[in-house]
Amino acid sequence: MKQIRLLTTWLAACAVALAMVTTATAQSSKERVGTVTKIKGAARVSSGNNIWRPLKVGDVLRAGAIVQTAGGSYVDIVFSDAGAAVTPGGVAPVRAGAGAGAGAGGGKLAARQDVIRLVADTVVAIDKLSSVDTGADKVTETQLDLRSGKLFGDVSRKSAASRFEVKIPNGVAGIRGTTFSMTADGVVSVLSGTVVIAWEPPGHPAGQPLPTREVRQGYRFDIKTGTETEIPAAELAALREMAALGLIPVSTTIEYVFDQTIYYVSPKVENGSPNSNPPDGKGNGE
Repeated sequence: MKQIRLLTTWLAACAVALAMVTTATAQSSKERVGTVTKIKGAARVSSGNNIWRPLKVGDVLRAGAIVQTAGGSYVDIVFSDAGAAVTPGGVAPVRAGAGAGAGAGGGKLAARQDVIRLVADTVVAIDKLSSVDTGADKVTETQLDLRSGKLFGDVSRKSAASRFEVKIPNGVAGIRGTTFSMTADGVVSVLSGTVVIAWEPPGHPAGQPLPTREVRQGYRFDIKTGTETEIPAAELAALREMAALGLIPVSTTIEYVFDQTIYYVSPKVENGSPNSNPPDGKGNGE
């Protein structure tokens, strides 16, 4: 299959490294899940066999789930280890005394989790979710299949062996420490960090290396035209709101831990933050 060949060509080294780590530390494996933290409008979920049910806030999604948003709707999903504390913006709270080293000279910000937003008329399958604690580091693997529509994401920085990938019908993107958006037809915008995308153009010779592109911070790249431009103002505003959602969720207190004393810092929201509601779509069609 084209998708299998594409993934094998571009990500073989990462896959081997992850397999070695997983084999050596299988006893430390943890389940990784996606938790639905917000729904505007309507969405549905299937675990296969084309059997669907309405999606609800609080639903826990595992590998194999397929999510579809209706027209004029969106869904926020936070990815984390099963049982971890999850907040609407994807920031896990730090409890008193947690993460404070003896004699520490500074506090520790609450840990970020990966959060995505599926906008109207979007279909995403969750292909892989895994988490392995090696003792020295945590290695996670998240692979999404964006079958149609568009998603926004705020993905925290990972260990070298970790992967966060978004597949599209003719390509795959590797995400690392990035606030980004991506469409199923291969338009990638990057607010911060980098996204590397590999794709298979129409008529690409079998066995030949696939074209790849590292999309720079502040730019949009379209695989159909091969052009890179600055991010348009409307898209930039939506990306900035996604970054705010992932880093400091509105109405949520962030706790710093310093010498066993908790200091409460109120969230700061920029004036005139953009409206994140996606445009109206066309309904629930497959």
